[in-house]
Amino acid sequence: MEIGIGLPATIPGATGEQIVEWARIAEASGFSSLGIIDRLVYDNYEPLVTLGAAAAVTSRIRLATSILVAPMRGNAALLAKQAASVNRLAGGRLTLGMAVGGYEDDYEASGVPFAGRGRRFDDLVDEMTRIWAGEPRGFAGAIGPSPGLDRTQLVFGGMSRATYRRVATVGGGWIAGSRGVETFREGAAHVRYAWAEHDRSGSPRLMALPYFCLGPQAEASATAFLTDHYAIEGDAATRMAATALTDAGSIQRAVSGYEAAGCDELILYPCSPDPQQVSLLADVVRTTR
Repeated sequence: MEIGIGLPATIPGATGEQIVEWARIAEASGFSSLGIIDRLVYDNYEPLVTLGAAAAVTSRIRLATSILVAPMRGNAALLAKQAASVNRLAGGRLTLGMAVGGYEDDYEASGVPFAGRGRRFDDLVDEMTRIWAGEPRGFAGAIGPSPGLDRTQLVFGGMSRATYRRVATVGGGWIAGSRGVETFREGAAHVRYAWAEHDRSGSPRLMALPYFCLGPQAEASATAFLTDHYAIEGDAATRMAATALTDAGSIQRAVSGYEAAGCDELILYPCSPDPQQVSLLADVVRTTR
């Protein structure tokens, strides 16, 4: 199982200097991917813009949206071009994770209806796939830059039948989110079933995203960030905060548990923007491996 790390771009107050330094240290520390989470109505950075900055200061580490709330953007051609641009700038290192999202205020702020977002998502992915394949769209021909993304670079988040179908028919993998090993195990079984049902060869890439924080203020930092970020979910925010991995032992147990459950890549997301968190996590991961 590969171990990636999330960028602190979702944490309010994180600076551009911290994010860029985080990316540099993560690559030097051997992490597999730099992930980023999406949200519109929050004090965070836009995912694809941020990954463009990370691409400029790295050369090996993969860049992943995990996930991007694609339907609220409402413009398949523009989103396809933005993703292809990051992928080209990064030398083909982009993993584009997408999902429908569950927060109505993000859609309201975008001026896009919340209802029917699943159907629109399917239409958007179909159009993006055609654009990346080079279908002409105007006087100059195709929408670049080329090459576009291929299906192995597309992963989908969610715990619905529609999500599993998308993985099996147009994608290369699935992202479980941050709801624990058992939730991952349950979803992974559905993904594998859908994959076989649609006669896909090989295996889907399976990913999950727990939160972590290390150091003397780990629990306080995790609670402060997660109860704020997930406040929109009410009481669930407190339960989410309680799942944060805040010491070496809990991280090691999580790594072992996800690996035993068949996870291919675990991306650990931070609750503090201090770049020292990257080195602290790298030390723990090295002792685990």
